[in-house]
This record gives sequence, C-alpha cells and structure tokens, in this order.
Amino acid sequence: MSRRSLHHPAPDSAVLRARLDRAREAAKGTGLLIAPGSDLRYLLGQAGGSFERLTTLVIPADGAPALVVPKLEAPGYADVPMDELGVDVITWVDGDDPYAAAAQRLGGSDRVAVSDFTPALHVLALREALPTAEQVLAGPIVRELRMRKDAAEVDALRKAGAAIDRVHARVAALLRAGRTEAEVGADIAAAIVEEGHAEADFVIVASGPNGASPHHDVSDRVIEGGDVVVVDIGGPLPEGYNSDSTRTYSVGEPRDADVAATYEVLRLAQQAAVDAVRPGVSAESIDAAAREVIEAAGFGEFFIHRTGHGIGLDVHEEPYIISGNELILEPGMAFSVEPGIYQPGRWGARIEDIVVVTEGGVESVNQRPHELAIV
Repeated sequence: MSRRSLHHPAPDSAVLRARLDRAREAAKGTGLLIAPGSDLRYLLGQAGGSFERLTTLVIPADGAPALVVPKLEAPGYADVPMDELGVDVITWVDGDDPYAAAAQRLGGSDRVAVSDFTPALHVLALREALPTAEQVLAGPIVRELRMRKDAAEVDALRKAGAAIDRVHARVAALLRAGRTEAEVGADIAAAIVEEGHAEADFVIVASGPNGASPHHDVSDRVIEGGDVVVVDIGGPLPEGYNSDSTRTYSVGEPRDADVAATYEVLRLAQQAAVDAVRPGVSAESIDAAAREVIEAAGFGEFFIHRTGHGIGLDVHEEPYIISGNELILEPGMAFSVEPGIYQPGRWGARIEDIVVVTEGGVESVNQRPHELAIV
C-alpha cells in the first residue's frame, strides 16, 4: 500500500490560478482531463501519481475545475491551496464510479482533451463514460502554456544549469583509466544529488566505441587510456525543473589521430546553433545551423538525431529543435542545443547546453568549457 512521497515545493497560488485560467482559455471550449504527471504539477503544483485508481483534474469549458481523486490518495494533495485556486475536490472510494463523476463535472462537453500520457486503462473507461464526446490529446493545448517559461521558471532552469555544471566540474576527478563506466556513473549520480538535485534522472558514461551510441547508459566496460568519453547527465531540482548537459572527455591524449579535428567541427557546429537562437527564427533553423557545419565537414551521416529538445518540468518537452518544425521561437522558450558526431565502432562526441530565448537573443544556463576535456 505504500506510495512514494509526492510532495514538492510549489509555485504560489496566484501563479497557479493564472495557469488554470490560461489553460481554460487555451482550450477554447474543450473540456480538459489532466492526469497526474508534469502537466498536473504545472497546473496544481503537485504531480501526484498515476495508479490503477483514477485521479484527474477536470477543467470544464464552464464552471469550476475539480480534482477527482481516490480518498486514500487525497492526502497527497493536502498542500495544494484548492480553495484559493477555486478547485473543488471530489473524492471517491472503491466501488464508486470515478469516470461518471469526471464526465458529470465536464457538463456535457462534446469535445474533451485528455492528457497525452493517461494510461489506456483510464482512457478507455473515460470513453465509455463520454460516449458522444470527441476525445483529443491535451498536449497541443497545454504545451502552448508550458513552452513559454515565465521569469520564475527561467530562474529555476538557471539554478538547475549551475547545479549540473558543478557536477561536470567534478567529473575529471572521477573519470580514470581502470574504472568501469558503471563505477564512474555511480559516483556521478551521487554528485548530482550532492550538488542540489532531488535525484539523478539519467547518467550516461559512454567510453570508446560506446560513445557512438547516443543513448548508451553505463556498462561494465573498463575505461582505457586514450578513450573519448561522452558524459550526459541531468535530473530535477526539488522545484521540479530539470538539468541536462553533455560534455565530452578524453582519458589522457586521445588514442585516435582524428579526434582533435573532428571534435573542433562539433564545437563549431554547437556554437553556430547557439548563435542562431533569437526571437522570430524557426526551430528548424537552429537544427540547420548545426547540421550545415557538420555536413560541410563531411560528417553528416554521423549526426543521427535532432539538435535539441525543450526542457522544464520534463527533460524532453516542446519545442523540439528538428528539421520540419516551423515553430517560431519566442522569449521564454528553453531547449537543449546538442549536436553530436558518432562513428560506429570507434568513438563519439556530443556537446549540450540548455539555452533560453531572450528578448534580445539567447542565454545559456550552462557555463562549462566546450573544449574537449583532457583528464
């Protein structure tokens, strides 16, 4: 019966109330059903937990929103100022029909937007409870709010960036020949928490040929002298906003003669993409700025992923910095800039900063050097 603690520091009630009002306005007459997770945390200040019993925030087109929550889970929302937010709480116990309660609260909406990551268990039951309503994804509605960070959110991302920078500053002392990736990764994970994160969400230590796999984790491979090592790390601060930063290291002088020249191409590509960020340009233009440098040097086939992803309460969220995304960048949008070059069977490299679009251009929340770090 035990549940992990769901309590986190939350924004003040005025901020949350404004977000709820903006969500209803953005929905334009569509009812919203917001499941536990980052969307719920954005709107109520608590993420909650998604279990086999339904919990959902109901935001009808008209009328007060309501949190439909199992009675045994309700204490997890005790710190949410529901009265100040104008949110009713509808509790239920086993044997009740929470789907009917949610449907009733929607007030006969003929179009309902459901959180993108609502379990199918609940989606299908809600469909039965709302047989005449068109069901669509809530993501396109909520992302319009979450993509544009306010000043407090930007400050939280700065704090997260500084915290992960402090971890990267410690990597040189941890990354040594003779240690396994897993051993180094465990020490980095501990450092992530020691430097102010709530937890280590991900730790990639990809040495030698493993560096050619962008989403390698850690392994029992023993790190050797001359290895190029990609270290991609991050996690949430207690406020919920995430860090994500990659630097590439070499254990002693690189074994392969082409590392220095190839890495310089990557450094220039990453800088070109950051320099291209400003209000009024498209997301895809930032991807193109990085890709053009890498392709011109003959490494286009080795850059195998998008240039970046949005970040905030989720590590990956809108906007995505990818070819085909014509979204026009606006102040407050925050995302990674992380081109990479990956040569299968040999080595790989990636440089990643989180940047925020400002009124006058761009601000990076990560300040560690971009040069290949020889340790």
